[in-house]
Amino acid sequence: MSPQRSNRDALLEGTIRCLERLPAERITAREIATESGANLASIVYHYGSKEELVTEGVIAGLDRWLEEIAAGLAEVGARTPRARFRRAAEAIERTRRRHSGLAGNFLAALARAQHDDRVREMLADGFRHTRPAVAAVLGLGADEAGEDAAGLVHSLFVGLLFQSLLDPGLAIQGGRMERALARLRTVLPGPSR
Repeated sequence: MSPQRSNRDALLEGTIRCLERLPAERITAREIATESGANLASIVYHYGSKEELVTEGVIAGLDRWLEEIAAGLAEVGARTPRARFRRAAEAIERTRRRHSGLAGNFLAALARAQHDDRVREMLADGFRHTRPAVAAVLGLGADEAGEDAAGLVHSLFVGLLFQSLLDPGLAIQGGRMERALARLRTVLPGPSR
């Protein structure tokens, strides 16, 4: 491994640690350099800007969280999409507090994307590669409908995650999630045949 690649990786790892423990406004280039043990100038050299590095960190951190959930599902052996969904919801709830800093910084990155084309494209690419990953984790299929279903599920979890950042009492979990989904199934029509 080249020293440059190692330095790039160190910056990303340091950024992810910053994302987990600091609010967006306190994540400075200097803080990232200190956390990563890398030179301050290497941020621009490797990532172009602190904002791009932070966005990469958000995407990488969320990908790792999804991998953590997938590993947990593999351990319990949930075979049906419904069982996998229930287990994924439980895993998200179990790990939500630990990843609340990452979630808050994800929300800040989404707000930044409205004014920064590069950040917007990076986040859009993140969503594009997350949909098939979520579809695979939940066993929804690798076709367009499976990826669309994954997009809806991802939106559900992200929306609830953002709401719980405002007030943990807004989290919908366990039996409440099951009842809410059952209610949606009764009021939303299925596909017409």
